[in-house]
Amino acid sequence: MSNKISIFILSLVLSTAINAQTAKKMSFYDLKFKTLEGKEFKFSDLKGKKVLIVNTASKCGYTPQYAQLEEVYKKYSAKNFVILGFPANNFMGQEPGTNDEIGAFCQKNYGVTFPIMDKSSVKGSDINIVYQWLTQKDKNGVDDAKVSWNFNKFLVDDSGKWVAHYESRVAPDDKKIIDFIEGK
Repeated sequence: MSNKISIFILSLVLSTAINAQTAKKMSFYDLKFKTLEGKEFKFSDLKGKKVLIVNTASKCGYTPQYAQLEEVYKKYSAKNFVILGFPANNFMGQEPGTNDEIGAFCQKNYGVTFPIMDKSSVKGSDINIVYQWLTQKDKNGVDDAKVSWNFNKFLVDDSGKWVAHYESRVAPDDKKIIDFIEGK
């Protein structure tokens, strides 16, 4: 009887371990989010593209990075590269505007043409699902990352793999980012 119980327990443990390993983690391409205009943006549409994701704010010392982001986007968007902006008011109230105000600000001041997502939280208890994936190793499979301020940057490769996280002071046209885009 004890051998049967031992075998049963062993098979139960092995079955649980196998199920845990084969359980499907949420991939980058499973994500969806709303744009500033309220349209659903499916990350599955990004398959085969390299992606730079950045949390943005209109009243920050790093706000002029919008210009560099737009330059990089214009230069590389035809080469399977996209930038996604995520406006957030997590740092000293530096993004107080509504979606309409954010869109108007980006267009008027920087001529932004890359996709800007719905204003949301990039940290804390109300962190959005995309930033959960970007900042939690158990979701992205690579690293835990802390969004420390506005204009932190995340790179995701053309197969949906988390590649890197850069602090705000790393400019959008920094060699590390350009090398990633160009495949160096």
